[in-house]
Amino acid sequence: MKTKLLFLPVFLFLFSCEVEGDLTRDLIPVIVDQPSTITKLLGTFAPTSGISVQGKATIFLENNQYKLKLVDFSISSGPDLKVYLSKCNTPTDFFNLGNLNPTTVYSIPQNIEIKDYRFVLIHCQQYNHLFAVAELIKN
Repeated sequence: MKTKLLFLPVFLFLFSCEVEGDLTRDLIPVIVDQPSTITKLLGTFAPTSGISVQGKATIFLENNQYKLKLVDFSISSGPDLKVYLSKCNTPTDFFNLGNLNPTTVYSIPQNIEIKDYRFVLIHCQQYNHLFAVAELIKN
């Protein structure tokens, strides 16, 4: 009987490590997808007189959709501030992306030809006052 009791722990010890557990199993390499965003254009904001601004505008391609994001952005407060994608550095030939919100990522409609719009403007629509301009350059 004592022999059987001694044999049981030895038997369990020899055969208990036969199956690998989660901690001893070889790691399976995981392929991480690269981000699907590619920065295409980048511009640093310059203020107009009497305005304080800092930050950048980036236009990137995400899943075949162009988007605009303001990075490290801050500006003097003002009423009715809008974000314009513009063909020139004044609000004369532009597309209104919407109300200014530094945390918003603005979707650019498919019908907008990005290469024709070289500027991002922050503009007070109510008083027709330009606050800041970022000239976009290729990244």
